[in-house]
Amino acid sequence: MLVIHPEDRTTAMLSKLYSGLDGVRHIGKSASNAEVRHILNHTSSDELIMMLGHGSDQGLFSRMDDTEDCFDRIIIGHSHAYYLHHHLGRLVGIWCNADLFARKEGLHGLFSGMIITEMDEARMYGIKTSPEELSLENDRLADNLRGMFDQKIPLCDIPQQMLKADNVHSQLTEFNYRNFYYL
Repeated sequence: MLVIHPEDRTTAMLSKLYSGLDGVRHIGKSASNAEVRHILNHTSSDELIMMLGHGSDQGLFSRMDDTEDCFDRIIIGHSHAYYLHHHLGRLVGIWCNADLFARKEGLHGLFSGMIITEMDEARMYGIKTSPEELSLENDRLADNLRGMFDQKIPLCDIPQQMLKADNVHSQLTEFNYRNFYYL
């Protein structure tokens, strides 16, 4: 499995999705766009690729200085889509509006829509939560996803399984758990 997860304090819980697994190749925030393209080009089409972190409909973001609030660059964007097409549904993209990026680029796999991981995002979307609930429920979301991956639930079934996994039904969990799509 290839994991592209630029280290970030607010998406650290996503490391649960691949921690402890054998054969994981990890690309972090220091990889250049050319290095990422090279690695994608030489990754077997049978291999699952996970892309995790912060982003937009333009792609997956990265920043060299995690103490800053802004991002320096896009680590997965339009220039990488050509290589991602070869993976035919063996893609996982979890960042804000990854589904919009995937739709625009014609990618297939499991993608998230907007996922609230920060209090500013909760306020922006009118979701009532606390920092404690946000931290706890984002950890649970990652644990639930990891459990589904470990059980080898097909990616196409995960959006429905995520809805069933929400046993809290708060504004936060209902928002986040409804934002997974298989494209």
